[in-house]
Amino acid sequence: MNNSKCDITHKPRRQTRIVQCIYVVGFMDLFGVSMIIPLLSHHVKSLGASPTVAGIVGSTYGVLQLFSSTVVGSWSDVVGRRYSLLTCLLLSAFGYGLLGLSSSIALFVLARIPVGLFKHSLSICRALLSDLVSEKERPLVMGHFNAASSVGFILGPVVGGYLTEHEGGFYLSSFVCAAIFLLNAGLVWMLPWNETLNHHTDANANSNSKTSKSSNGFKNCLDINDIEHQNASPVLSRDWKWPDASFFQQAWRQLTSVWMRIGKVVSSELWDVFLVRLLMALSIMLYYSNFSLAMEERFQLKPKVTGYLISYSSTLGALAGFLVGPVTHLYGNNMPALLLHSTMVTSTLIFLYATAPNIWQVLLTSTFFAISTTIGRTCITDLELQHGGVQASGTLIGAGQSVTAVGRVLAPLLSGLAQEISPCGPPSLGVVLALVAVGLLFVRTPEWNSKTKVKEKSHKQ
Repeated sequence: MNNSKCDITHKPRRQTRIVQCIYVVGFMDLFGVSMIIPLLSHHVKSLGASPTVAGIVGSTYGVLQLFSSTVVGSWSDVVGRRYSLLTCLLLSAFGYGLLGLSSSIALFVLARIPVGLFKHSLSICRALLSDLVSEKERPLVMGHFNAASSVGFILGPVVGGYLTEHEGGFYLSSFVCAAIFLLNAGLVWMLPWNETLNHHTDANANSNSKTSKSSNGFKNCLDINDIEHQNASPVLSRDWKWPDASFFQQAWRQLTSVWMRIGKVVSSELWDVFLVRLLMALSIMLYYSNFSLAMEERFQLKPKVTGYLISYSSTLGALAGFLVGPVTHLYGNNMPALLLHSTMVTSTLIFLYATAPNIWQVLLTSTFFAISTTIGRTCITDLELQHGGVQASGTLIGAGQSVTAVGRVLAPLLSGLAQEISPCGPPSLGVVLALVAVGLLFVRTPEWNSKTKVKEKSHKQ
């Protein structure tokens, strides 16, 4: 009896340690990446690239992410989080190491290819967290993970800027970034995956018995063979081999499984969630697209002061991650309602920024904008998992990242066209897109709530 009691009390502690390790992975990931991002455009220009060529080279990463996010996310569902996360971290380290050797534009582009294809470690970490915690704990844990990652994104440019002051600073920063990804891979390797697997297997057994009664979303697409495959080959397993199969047979089965999962997401009833995500991603990117230039033209603000304002907003965004748990608890975990209200607040704040008569109104909108967007991002990810099912969390999160990548491709084009009219053009267009998202949420929220009530009743039965 004493042994069983001790095991019960230690299980939550072990799970907490694993979750905290994933927070560290997220922090180090964005810390390393943010050391490099501000330096990329300067470096490619120093290699002799014209502004047009620099723009094309810069878009390579976004285009690769657009096509690889869903595939890698689905692949992590098939082969397991450990194997896929280690692969992404090691290949990203290789890409950043190659970037540290880039003495020509061709080598620079070559270095961006493995990073563009496999820099999905954060998405896999989010899928792993969704595997480990319950549905009620998920917003709190995701909020903390986003906060830890954001802190890394704030501190990274400071270190990168310091290293750049030395001779060969860009190359040194690239090698340091590669070393950080290797350290992350070592940390992932040392995680207690057996304990993680046991927790996930228990959770899967409970969720499978419950979701077999549900009748909506992506779960409809999962048949009994998928559930049996989940139990036989859990997504967190140490070994992902199929017995008595050659390497090519394994690769073919993995590829088939990946495309089946992607097909199920495409044919599911998640179009509304993904459309809201795209509209809000575009509106937020349009808000930031010409922020520095607009501050200079509208309020004669110096770039240094604008930098302080952006850093202030980023810091608030990181801290807002810790508010997600209390806010979702206040809403009784009603994610559709919380997403609707946060989207309404975000659209209002973009409108106030676009019509701001002075810098103090911009400061006020930046304060609450950072908070509302942080909560909105967590809500939309949680809704994807609620309606899609944890059995395909990697595929769903990857698909969400692909939708955001579409926004990254479209936002610069829309911003340029809107800026031809006025410095306030991009945020004004962002207001329009955000209001479309609000209207869509007004239409779809009642249906989402009804599905949630049906799901809760089936769980109680």
